[in-house]
Amino acid sequence: QVQLVESGGGVVQPGGSLMLSCEAPGISVVTYAETPMSWYRQAPGKERVLVAHIGTAGDARNYEHFVMGRFTISRNNAEKTLYLQMNNLKPEDTAVYYCKAHLLNGPDLWGQGTQVTVSS
Repeated sequence: QVQLVESGGGVVQPGGSLMLSCEAPGISVVTYAETPMSWYRQAPGKERVLVAHIGTAGDARNYEHFVMGRFTISRNNAEKTLYLQMNNLKPEDTAVYYCKAHLLNGPDLWGQGTQVTVSS
């Protein structure tokens, strides 16, 4: 069964907004609530890098400097869904965005990615 599924990517003009979602059909509600989650991104020709991280209860959030003040990470444990609200998008935000589950008892899980393109 697919473990993580991202959606919400697309093409947007600079200054625009997108909301990414990451559903976890392959993880139980109990396990999901115990799992810290992250968003990463990978631009063409570059390494995959961390964008934002959120703790299990959603109260501990950390952002990389290049998205601070523009992106917001959140989660709904009952729905087993992770979100990334992206505002004031810039061309340099163009990348494939991935969610990652930091399982406590097992290997980390990755989704298949969703493409975000910021272009006029």
